[in-house]
Parts: sequence; structure tokens; C-alpha cells
Amino acid sequence: MSATDVSNRGAITACVSLATLMQALDSTIANVALPHMQGSLSASQDQIAWVLTSYIAAAAIMTPPTGYLAARFGTKRVFLIAVAGFTGASMLCGIAQSLPQIVVFRLLQGVFGAPLVPLSQAVLLGIYPKERQGFAMALFGLGVMAGPILGPVIGGWLTEDYSWRFVFYINLPVGVLAFAGMMLFLPYGRQSAGQKLDWLGFGALSIAIGAFQILLDRGEQLDWFGSGEIWIEAVIAAGSFYVFLVHTFTSDKPFVNPKLFLDRSFVAGTLIIFTVGLTYYASLALQPPYLQTLMNYPVVTAGLVLGPRGVGTMIAMLFVGQLTGRVDTRLLLGIGLGLTAWAFYAMTGWTPDVSKTTIVVVGFIQGVGLGFLFVPLSAVTFATLSPGQRTEASGIYNLSRNIGSSVGISVFNSLLTTNTQVSHADIAAQVTSVNRAFEGQSITQFLSPVTAAGRAALDQVVTQQATIISYIDDYKLLLISTLAVAPLIFLFAKTGSAPDRTMALE
Repeated sequence: MSATDVSNRGAITACVSLATLMQALDSTIANVALPHMQGSLSASQDQIAWVLTSYIAAAAIMTPPTGYLAARFGTKRVFLIAVAGFTGASMLCGIAQSLPQIVVFRLLQGVFGAPLVPLSQAVLLGIYPKERQGFAMALFGLGVMAGPILGPVIGGWLTEDYSWRFVFYINLPVGVLAFAGMMLFLPYGRQSAGQKLDWLGFGALSIAIGAFQILLDRGEQLDWFGSGEIWIEAVIAAGSFYVFLVHTFTSDKPFVNPKLFLDRSFVAGTLIIFTVGLTYYASLALQPPYLQTLMNYPVVTAGLVLGPRGVGTMIAMLFVGQLTGRVDTRLLLGIGLGLTAWAFYAMTGWTPDVSKTTIVVVGFIQGVGLGFLFVPLSAVTFATLSPGQRTEASGIYNLSRNIGSSVGISVFNSLLTTNTQVSHADIAAQVTSVNRAFEGQSITQFLSPVTAAGRAALDQVVTQQATIISYIDDYKLLLISTLAVAPLIFLFAKTGSAPDRTMALE
């Protein structure tokens, strides 16, 4: 750490925090605007989910090579390119005129946004002395946690008062400030021309993830394996993953070290964070359309109702941070999974008549559950790995979370569409002119199955009821998925006392 770094520490911290906030904000700010984007871009509900999954999948693919790029070309250069690219891609998203355009631009956003968080963390650790690195990580955590809190609120306000396009335009002033500050104050780091990356392993894994994500996103629209395109994507995904596996177990320096998976704590933590990403981001994608389409909430109200979830996460993370190391980590994880499961259980009883208070309370408790999971899970997953393994393990851990997020959004939106059609057919089968339920005068007047106006009104009611049933089915599956990984907690070693922590770190 040079004298220049010390004198510019405040400015560098501010710029890095802006970059972190920009990336964290973009992971949630678009969710609340999805129904408006759906209408503007003439997309179905499962298609508009591509706006979320394309970003997450691209970020998942590009996160692991961040360390190589920073070592090879220098942290400052990679940081500047990432900020400029992310800001430019955000502007392109804002001016997109069709669904394919915004999906491509969101892919670019994910590619350039992937390095922002790991580089921000690395820069802060580099400019602060060891005794103040805890303070630096607290600042970093504030930027990360502010995204889920501010995202729905700001996204709702911008969409309501301006347009959904402004949820992307807002990145322009933030990006310009971050770029200018880094250009002026961030020092050039060391470069290593001899730095190597396993391009075959990285390429094979990237193609496998990309093909699998396209398969999930387009499967519902193309009738799954009744389509030749889906078969091609499945073969590419399976073939690429096979190449990745063979290369991983035969290469001297593979992209992913298979020895990491001999550690049961790491394997259990990776599986749990995959499921946490799957369930959390799927529920984030499901709730804004529910509130705005079925409950007729204005977009601002929907954003305000969803905001407390992030507040719950922030409060829980601050509280759990004090307990980690003092209380058995398995107990903290059990509480987190239990609160999350309860929230999904409560959602299975929701109808469009549910009160705002109930939605806020359930969302807050879900956020608290997430906070109880994130902090201790990160600690216990890497506790039994050697220091030299933790950097690579962290990349796999975050990759698993991102893949879980994109898979969850795709799968649960697809199930929502399919189950709505199935439930609609089941309910419609009971709507006949001989059904005694239609003998009432008021029902016959407005919902008569023998008149065109009545049938149209009936179809609207049936579609709404089918959609509600489908949401309930999705929340039930989210509940089951959360409970299914609970037994993995017992694979972790007991922690909490000083001797146990020492043994774990050794």
C-alpha cells in the first residue's frame, strides 16, 4: 500500500462503493418494472423473465475469470473497462425497442458487471491496513445490501413517474462518477504477463451454462423436447459439460480444481447456496407481476411493499455477524432455512385479497431468513479449506449461486405459465350451460356461458383463478426446495466454541 493509496483512500472508497451499489441495484431494480416492460416489448410472462436470466447467466459465466483478468491486465484497467461497459450496456437496455435487443444488451450488462463486486472487494482490502479491513468490508457490505432495499423502491418510482427505461438510465450518472473517480485516484496495479487461464475448461463450462439457460428460457415457448431447437441446445449443453468434466479430471491445472469437492462442508455449502439463489430470485421475479397484475397495485406501491425484504436482510446480517463464531453455525443456518420456509408457506395461502401488512411482514421475515443464511453459510463453507483454496472456492460458490438464480427464475416462470394453462382447462371444463351454479340471476346477467359477453367475462375470471392456483403451486415448490436442503446442515462440523473454530481454520 503506497502513500498515494492512503491519501486517496476516501476517494477510492467512494468510487468503488458507487460501482458496487450500481451492480447490486441492477440485480433487483428491473424486477418491479417487468410488467411494464412486458407490455412495451410485447412479451409473454415467461419471455420477459429472459431480461433477468440473461443478466444473471452472463454474470455467472464471467465472474470466475475476473481474478485472471485483473492479474493479467491490471486491476485498474479491468475496473475501468467494466464500469464503462456496464454503463454503456445500461444505456442500450434503456433504448431497446424489442425483446431480443434488450436480452442481448442485458447479456452485455452481465458480462461487464460480473467483475465489479469482486474487484471492489479486492481494491478495498488492498488500500486499507489489516486492522481496518473489517471497516472496509462493512462499507462494502453496505453497498451490496443497499441494492435489494433501494432497488424495488427506486425502480417503482422511476417506472411510475417516468418510464421503465429509466431503471437503466439511472446508471449513467453513477457510472460516469465512478469511472471519473477511478481514472483519477485508483492506482495501476501489477500485471503478470505469465498469468494463465484454462481456456478450454472455461470455454466448455461457459457453453454448457449458456446452452442450458437458453434451453430453459425457450423450452416453454417451443414445447420442450417436441422442438428440434431444444434437442440441439440439450446436446450442446450435455456435450460441453462432458468435455468440461473430462478436461477437469485429466488436466494438470484445470479451471476448476476437483479436489475442492472432496471437502464435505464446501459441497454442502455450494448446494445450499445454489438452492438459496434458486428460491430467493425466483420469488423476487414472481411477486411484482402478482402484485401489479392480480392485485392491481401501482408500480410505486409494489416497490414500497417489496422494499422491507431488503431491510430484513440487512438487519439480520448485522445481527448474525455478531453471533457467527459464538453460536453453532448449524443453528443459525437452521433458523435461516426455517424462516425462509415459513415465508413460502405463508405465500401458499395468498389470494389477491391479502393485505399490504401481510405482504410486508412476510417479505421482511423472508429477508431476515436470507440474512441468517448468507453470513454463516459463507463462513462455514470455506472454514475447512486451506487459504490457498479459498479464492478458487469462492468463485465456484458464487457461480453456483448465480446459476441457481437464473435456473430458478426460468423454471418457476415456465411452471407458472404451464400450470396456468392446465388449471384454466380444469376450471373451464366445469363452466357449462347446465352447471347449476349459473342459475342465479346476478350470475346469469354478467357471467352467462351462453352469451359472448358472458363467456368473455367468464374467461377473465377463470384465467385469474387459474393464475392464482399456479402461483400457489410455485410457492409450494419453493417451500419444498427450501426444506429439501435442510438435512445438508448436518454435514457441517459443529462450530461456536474457540477450540472448534481453531480446528476448522487449521
